[in-house]
Amino acid sequence: MPEELPLPTNSLTQVLGQSERVKEIVEECADDLSSVNAGLKHELMDGEISPVVENALEKSEAIEDKVQTASKELALVNLALKEEVQERTILEEKLAAEIKQGDEARHASLHDPLTGLPNRALFNDRLEHGLAHAKRNNHSLVVMFLDLDDFKSINDTHGHDVGDIVLTTIAERVKQASRDEDTVCRHGGDEFLYLLAEIKNERDITSIVEKIIAMVKQPCHIGIREISISLIVHPSIGIAIFPADGTTADALIASADKAMYQAKRNKSGYFLFSDLALLPD
Repeated sequence: MPEELPLPTNSLTQVLGQSERVKEIVEECADDLSSVNAGLKHELMDGEISPVVENALEKSEAIEDKVQTASKELALVNLALKEEVQERTILEEKLAAEIKQGDEARHASLHDPLTGLPNRALFNDRLEHGLAHAKRNNHSLVVMFLDLDDFKSINDTHGHDVGDIVLTTIAERVKQASRDEDTVCRHGGDEFLYLLAEIKNERDITSIVEKIIAMVKQPCHIGIREISISLIVHPSIGIAIFPADGTTADALIASADKAMYQAKRNKSGYFLFSDLALLPD
């Protein structure tokens, strides 16, 4: 027969509660029997006791002894159950703490500590899965490379703490502009990657990109230390589409990177990698 699994702590606690109630009932029965037997002895003390009554009294006293013994044994069982519940509780708390610590460590290894966005490792994993799905189902897939124009001047002029606030603000805005099935990642510095899955046409791409640009360009109101400023940041976004602009993760990211630099040179907001071929040499 397979080995039975131990009861979870909550079930064991219920068993303990039931056992405690049984113990109380047994103790009440022992007390009642003791009172009855004491009363009988007192009533019969001055009179003659027939053999039948004497035998009944002896049996009743024997039952009283058994009930009292059962009550003591139940008390020992309940004590052991309490200790077991305490030990289980401690073990479960330790296990929960270890699971939480492990989850936090996994989350930290896959997310950017400043913005909380997925990091490059998690982005690459999702991109590889997205590529496999796109190849299998003959779907399009888009990688966008987003860079903040002249971000270095913000750090140089106002300090890195202001720059960090700008980055976290922009990251949240890009995330809000994304769909549930998409992935936004902080690539590093002021660079972000955006994975756009199962896109139907170029019009859908430009619609999402224009929404991102409009949200990013909203003023960032910052109040820190003695600084109270409002900054407007302009993004440049490069767009690469699978399979035309690359069939691997590295190729798509490289194509999106090249298109982003063209958007930055043109100050156009965004640029498609496919349009690079239309530029004059």
